[in-house]
Amino acid sequence: MAGMFIDVRVTSAVATDPVLAKKLVEVCPVNIFRIATSGGLEIVDENLDECTLCDLCIKAAPAGTVRVIKLYEQ
Repeated sequence: MAGMFIDVRVTSAVATDPVLAKKLVEVCPVNIFRIATSGGLEIVDENLDECTLCDLCIKAAPAGTVRVIKLYEQ
């Protein structure tokens, strides 16, 4: 489930790549990402509304593979 204000979506290629998963976990200042038991990426739903819109996750991943969606603009 998305947060009240923000949703974060990643492509399956990013979600299953352990190297990218680790990078996203490291760059996010508010712990929106964590390493899943499978070694891939997991989004921490309860932290979504803590997003500061810093774009570090977008910059850390290949273009178009991570999206931060502002639900209040839809």
